[in-house]
Amino acid sequence: MLFNTYEFILLFLPLTLLGYFLLAKVRGAEVAIVWLTFASLFFYAWWKPIYVFLLLGSMGFNFCIGRLLSHAHAKSDRYTGRVLLVIGVSANLMLLAYFKYAHFVVENVNHLTGASFQLPTIILPLAISFYTFQQIAYVVDAYRGLTAEYKPIHYALFVTFFPQLIAGPIVHHREMLPQFMSPGAMRPRLENLAIGGSIFAIGLFKKVVLADGVAQYSTPVFSAVHSGADPSFFLAWGGALAYTMQLYFDFSGYSDMAIGGARLFGVQLPINFNSPYRATNISEFWRRWHMTLSRFLRDYIYIPLGGNRAGWSRRYVNLMATMLLGGLWHGAGWTFVIWGGLHGLYLVIHQAWSGARKRFAFSALEGTAVGRGLAWTVTFLAVVVGWVFFRAESLPAALRMLEGMAGLNGFAVPNAIAARLGGFWDVLAALGLGTYLGGGADFTRTYLWLLLLFPIALWMPNTQQIFRDWNPGLDFRPEEVPAQIRFSSIAGRVLTWRPTSPWALFLSLIAGLGLLSLSSVSEFLYFQF
Repeated sequence: MLFNTYEFILLFLPLTLLGYFLLAKVRGAEVAIVWLTFASLFFYAWWKPIYVFLLLGSMGFNFCIGRLLSHAHAKSDRYTGRVLLVIGVSANLMLLAYFKYAHFVVENVNHLTGASFQLPTIILPLAISFYTFQQIAYVVDAYRGLTAEYKPIHYALFVTFFPQLIAGPIVHHREMLPQFMSPGAMRPRLENLAIGGSIFAIGLFKKVVLADGVAQYSTPVFSAVHSGADPSFFLAWGGALAYTMQLYFDFSGYSDMAIGGARLFGVQLPINFNSPYRATNISEFWRRWHMTLSRFLRDYIYIPLGGNRAGWSRRYVNLMATMLLGGLWHGAGWTFVIWGGLHGLYLVIHQAWSGARKRFAFSALEGTAVGRGLAWTVTFLAVVVGWVFFRAESLPAALRMLEGMAGLNGFAVPNAIAARLGGFWDVLAALGLGTYLGGGADFTRTYLWLLLLFPIALWMPNTQQIFRDWNPGLDFRPEEVPAQIRFSSIAGRVLTWRPTSPWALFLSLIAGLGLLSLSSVSEFLYFQF
């Protein structure tokens, strides 16, 4: 089931919420937890019921391994703990490998050896990457002695809680279960309902109005390139930047809807998205983009590999390995591997540059507006180049797209636009700009959408900043709110959420526009992972 459907918004969500609070009041907390767990399983089964059994099997296995690991840790039995840890992590990775990577491996083996191995059709289970990583984290934490003993139904709720089940945030058991167990947690609070509903409405608007709106100008470009087209400079950049904004608002919208939906139940999820396109270096980008995945990669791959504890060369190797695995986690294809490798290379270059600046006390332009502008430009362009591989349906298509963005296919605009430039067009034509027939309306709309979305992504306060005074999520840091939108300023008073009539009217309008845009339902982009 998708968040952006009438079935979810008008039926599933209100009925689940009502049943949860009524049962908690009438029958107690345990019955309410059972209700919410089965509702979450129903939410998952809406897509393909058979894969509920795979999810249940995965949960049962990891819960048992976690219990055994906790007992081994309590007895200081390190040998048994290490054996169980290897079994638990290996089993999770094997399950993920079969469903997500088996065809990819077989195709490459056939290509390299000339063999003709065949596998039956394997349908990728929804959310398998997310719930597998979440449970790997649980198993590792159990080995480290960081877990408490919970009942099976409690563990099932931790894994399946529907706001975060399909595409994250990737949560820890110690973040979630204590919230359900705390006194008064299962009583409805008007504050939670108002804040949760408001955040959900903003997320819905981002997804169905902004992300889906600009998607119609990115998808045709990438599809044409996949079919063999060679895009010119402005067409290629229009498509790449449109996808850059589509992915931003799609994932930002999902994160808001997940956090808002959980808040309705009185539960706070970790902040997962924090205006990443404002980053002025690639490390900052990854601290802002898919923050819980970055946390997982850091805590369960990069640091166990040695992190930065074994010298600069080992640090660079660890960074590359972590990002390559992160790229492969996103999809079974060479384009995702290259995307991960690119970001690994970006991080290595950034770390080397930062180290060289400190070593040689090089501080030219540091802290200046020019320096920050250059840093942002380099970072953003590097991210956009990476998104081309992330979005392209094949490696040749990605390379053709980048050739167009580099100007190797020429510089041209639709003839209808050139005709409206009057004498200025003669100057542009003298500089080598050409024309082509058709596409003038789409060309214009593409760049109009970009002019609308860029200021929102770069300068407007994000959702957690708007709700900064109401504890919008775990790990929120109020000090990160820019000075120009703090509540002490006029802009801050306007852009900070308050339970007032103007805000209620504005969010009702936002929610209404979102609901009216649900006629053509589209999946969230991160659902494919």
